[in-house]
Amino acid sequence: MDVGSGRITIAGAGLAGALLATLLARRGWSVDVFEKRPDPRVRAYEGGRSINLALAERGLHALRLAGLQDAVMAQAVMMRGRMVHGLDGSTQLLRYGKDDSEVIWSVHRGRLNISLLDAAEAAGARIRFDARLDEVDFDTRRLRIVNDHDRSVEELDFAVLIGADGAGSGVRAALKPWLELGENFEPLGHGYKELEVPPAADGGFQLEANALHIWPRGGYMCIALPNTEKTFTVTLFLPNSGDPSFDTLPNLAAARALFERDFADALERIPEFDADWIANPTGGLGTLRLDRWHLDNRAVLIGDAAHAMVPFHGQGMNCAFEDCIALDRHIAQAADWQSAFEGFENERRPNAQAIQAMALENYVEMRDQVDDADFLLRRKLERLLADRHPGRFVPRYSMVSFMRVPYATAFERGKVQRQLLVECCEGLQDISQVDLAKADQLVQERLSVLGQD
Repeated sequence: MDVGSGRITIAGAGLAGALLATLLARRGWSVDVFEKRPDPRVRAYEGGRSINLALAERGLHALRLAGLQDAVMAQAVMMRGRMVHGLDGSTQLLRYGKDDSEVIWSVHRGRLNISLLDAAEAAGARIRFDARLDEVDFDTRRLRIVNDHDRSVEELDFAVLIGADGAGSGVRAALKPWLELGENFEPLGHGYKELEVPPAADGGFQLEANALHIWPRGGYMCIALPNTEKTFTVTLFLPNSGDPSFDTLPNLAAARALFERDFADALERIPEFDADWIANPTGGLGTLRLDRWHLDNRAVLIGDAAHAMVPFHGQGMNCAFEDCIALDRHIAQAADWQSAFEGFENERRPNAQAIQAMALENYVEMRDQVDDADFLLRRKLERLLADRHPGRFVPRYSMVSFMRVPYATAFERGKVQRQLLVECCEGLQDISQVDLAKADQLVQERLSVLGQD
């Protein structure tokens, strides 16, 4: 599309909005970004969410395109796999991949956002903070911006509007009278509470640094991700009702009792547990699905604004970054805005739906299965078949986290592979009992070489 065919307005200067602004501005587009929060480079980061994120290959690819890989990776912490903590205090590392070439990275949300904002402005994008999208008239292509600090109001024209403003998207809300979105929000029925493990007395990490720690307890769990400050962000995921649940934790004493019983080795490393529990709110979790993401040639939604998901595959940011790359490509290649938005939605919506489903499945796996003998046996066979059939039997986690295979492809191949593993491991206790000849035959019969589906 001709770069001279109008200005692009983006709502939201979070991770997706800032990355997309960078990519588009580098192509020569005139880009305006409006963000309701203050500039995090002037005031403390006010993201309101966990300070660290899991960065995988899809996100790394986006950072390479934005020229930010080196800067971000210099402050990332490698995570080789899941460190599973048993009730008895025992630990077991379950690697994500075959070796340290297949890992994910814990990155600081605030610092990553700041790096992306700097890159967007360096590319020529104009970013305005304290500027909340309040109202949109899609007939006249005018929007109203409100500063919630001084209550000032401004009306502006736009040519095209991109909603990168998160799960509570103002653009999505503005679209509802103009477009049948088919919006469906599915609450998980579980919430979360964040705590912190500080550095050890010697300044190092209190837990193994290069792992994502999990305390699976069947139906609920704690996880901990490392930060470069030698801290860990600990998150309790718990049902909202039932037993145990947040309903059964009416006070600090009940919360501490739960941790003493189920997460003792974590609790002993959280000296400010009482203060953290009281100060940090209980967050909600859910999945947002839409039937339509765009309004003809006027507006489109990306990232969480279009497909918010639960965080259990660590792919929310990675998926949003992939959205940005795809939308940038469609805008560059399409003849007009409507074709660009249609092409983008047709490509990305099936993939977003696939990773949303996989994220929900991963919660069950993390809280219920990572210390289960049948699961561990299937996992051993999965690695063995991956070695015996490279390019044909590829673990689903590898397709999602270490490759840029479309999520929908990973989801469908994953179903086939899981069924194959169940068939080959049923009734067995040890990998030596598996009929490898049968397994090899099933792989050849049911799986094409990846990329030749």
